[in-house]
Amino acid sequence: MAQKSKTVYVCSSCGYESVKWVGQCPDCHEWNTLEEVLSVQKAPSAASPRKISGAAVLSEVNTSGEHRLVSGISEFDRVLGGGVVKGSVVLLSGDPGIGKSTILLQACEAFGDVLNILYVAGEESAVQIKLRAGRLGVSGKNVTVITETDTGAVCEYIKTNKPDMVMIDSIQTMQIEEISSAAGSVVQVRESTNMLLHTVKPLDIPLFIVGHVNKGGEIAGPKVLEHIVDTVLYFEGERTQSYRILRAIKNRFGSTNEIGVFEMRENGLFEVENPSAMMLSGRRPEVSGGCITCMIEGTRPILSEVQALVATTGFGNPRRMSNGFDYNRLNMLLAILEKRQGLYFSNLDTYLNVVGGMRLNEPAADLAVCMALVSGLRDIPLGEKSIVFGEVGLSGEIRAVQRAEARVFEAARLGFCECILPKASLKQITKTPEGINLIGVRNIKEAIDLIK
Repeated sequence: MAQKSKTVYVCSSCGYESVKWVGQCPDCHEWNTLEEVLSVQKAPSAASPRKISGAAVLSEVNTSGEHRLVSGISEFDRVLGGGVVKGSVVLLSGDPGIGKSTILLQACEAFGDVLNILYVAGEESAVQIKLRAGRLGVSGKNVTVITETDTGAVCEYIKTNKPDMVMIDSIQTMQIEEISSAAGSVVQVRESTNMLLHTVKPLDIPLFIVGHVNKGGEIAGPKVLEHIVDTVLYFEGERTQSYRILRAIKNRFGSTNEIGVFEMRENGLFEVENPSAMMLSGRRPEVSGGCITCMIEGTRPILSEVQALVATTGFGNPRRMSNGFDYNRLNMLLAILEKRQGLYFSNLDTYLNVVGGMRLNEPAADLAVCMALVSGLRDIPLGEKSIVFGEVGLSGEIRAVQRAEARVFEAARLGFCECILPKASLKQITKTPEGINLIGVRNIKEAIDLIK
């Protein structure tokens, strides 16, 4: 089949393609991001159309032979939905130095007892990987390491040797010779991923791909890369802190609400079996502005501390800062406190922080944020053994939240003796654990009156 080459211009930020160069990308509106790329296209064939094979009635598809590969790293398996599905493609991303290569090597040790693993290293030599594996206690007895960046050569190796699992570290180093652009460009990343995907899928080989992030914190390469793969995992956390959070932002075979919590030590990543206790370590209950809440991450309730600092501003316009909580929602809650309760923050600097690097994404954290803000404003500490959760409406009402009973039991397990929650959620609790007092509130005023 004849082939022909064509020059196109591809945006290095979003992957937009244009037949001519323009200064500003029409899609993402970034300037000077279009790069010239020589693409090879197959000429249309005059032969008869190819027949479609593999059609089947969905109800008759046999899944009895399908099962998940369990690593034994419970936090890792939890985020994947119970283990790795055969033939799935998993993209693992995160900031440099966050622990992407570390967790893959530790997964090699966990899977290596029963699987033959191919580890494709484009950034390190085999000696460097061996030194790091020795530090992590990884024997690597069933792990084959190849230092290759040619995607075509890697795919041929996979077809010939048929490993049980493949790991690519990283996709930004892989390149296809027929494409003229440099390794790490939008076209190379996208086409290399496509080639790898079409190689492993027919063989039912699970594939892990490490992807770097750009300056904006997004996965480097076109957004279409996230649509190609089956699962997208993201490592969160600060390099200066020891705790890491593995989160699934896309998962075709499981929930996207699950998280895995790890602690980075000198000899690798270790699972945190009790994230709630970890989030509350080092807490000073006698200081105002702190409030404990409970969020639901997938199937598990996790306690977290919200801190608020309210101070007189030294500028014409007060500062508002939020870390771990949506900035616009913080402004909405401040407006509710001002309008419904007459608590004015207009001339005050307001800082909000969620301890431990967690993010409070669900509305159940609203009431805890309001309580922390009022505690900081009045300089009155909340109860040491009190926990708060509930959604706050614009009229100041406190609305019910899901899985209230699970939140209460988690609080009781960690020794909390008072729980302030929506009154509408009390009917969800069929059994109250011993040693905890439930206080139902209907509006924001009833909750604030408890701060004494």
